[in-house]
Amino acid sequence: MNKYRFLFAGGGTGGHLFPAIAVADKIKQLKPEAEILFVGTKGKIEATVVPALGYDFKPIWISGFSRKSIKDNLLLPLRVIVSLIQSVLISMKFKPRVAIGSGGYVSGPAIWGASVMGAKILLIEQNSYPGVTTKILERYAAEIYLGFADAEKYLRDKSKLKVTGNPVRESLKVIEKSEALKKFGLSADKKTVIILGGSLGAMMVNKVIAGKLNYFKSLGLQVIWQTGKIYYDRYKDLKEEGVWIGAFIDGMDNAYSACDFVIARAGATTIAELTALGIASILIPSPNVAENHQYYNAKSLVDKNAAVLLEEKNIEKEFDQAVSSLLVEPGNLETIRSSCKELGKVNAAEIIAKNAIKFAEEL
Repeated sequence: MNKYRFLFAGGGTGGHLFPAIAVADKIKQLKPEAEILFVGTKGKIEATVVPALGYDFKPIWISGFSRKSIKDNLLLPLRVIVSLIQSVLISMKFKPRVAIGSGGYVSGPAIWGASVMGAKILLIEQNSYPGVTTKILERYAAEIYLGFADAEKYLRDKSKLKVTGNPVRESLKVIEKSEALKKFGLSADKKTVIILGGSLGAMMVNKVIAGKLNYFKSLGLQVIWQTGKIYYDRYKDLKEEGVWIGAFIDGMDNAYSACDFVIARAGATTIAELTALGIASILIPSPNVAENHQYYNAKSLVDKNAAVLLEEKNIEKEFDQAVSSLLVEPGNLETIRSSCKELGKVNAAEIIAKNAIKFAEEL
């Protein structure tokens, strides 16, 4: 039996999924014979993205705690039990030697099931404040890879921790700007801003952007606006010359290559991509996350003059100033790009992949 068998579990959002994909891609590059299986949930981003990339995918019946539906929460204990059984059965059949959890509620049962079947457990924690799943699974892990050094103080066993930065996809590379702009139907003669709200979207960010399209036009800016799938139907009719609108951007290398700066949430994966490529940004941390960790993610850049911070509570009154600080102040855009690039850790995926392979060979 092939000893290079790796199970990945993580998803719900791109922030949990894409770091896992980056590591899986690197394992495949280093060991083409490796067998890789992703475990996730139906109806979430991983269910479409993972198969499209050519990886095997198995869904389990799990969901997170719902703040909106009491009915859904009544089913939660049953979902947990079923997902634990499904996870053990999946690992019994697949027989992973190493299981890698990248966060999100799906990784809890899937990684536990792999540990029961004897797999070595590795965890990827993207944020400055570790998620609940990472804290629960910490006891099973051989190593935990951290995107931010700030996360160390929240985890118990320091001997397991390695600050690698967050994995980014190796395919994420800058291409010729004019060619990238053509893919969005935009001109090479104007500056371009990308608005990213995450794979699901950001309600307040989208609402403000909808009212700022004329402001962008007055500054001579073109717009690439990723609304997230929840909000696409609400804003799709605002598309016009110089404004591209989509629910999801398929091929972020094109978008990053096309832009002069980014307006985005401060998710860990977004920050890892911005620093890897050296892209200036205005970061709007989501206030709806555990321990306000996106604010601290953003601060890690802002304190090094590698981004502009715009808190959501101030977004309407300070938005124009944040944009003009990048475009009007001489040299500021280039200074922030340079500072951002200096923070990039581009080899995280390789470090984690090589360690995963080492563990597979030792078993």
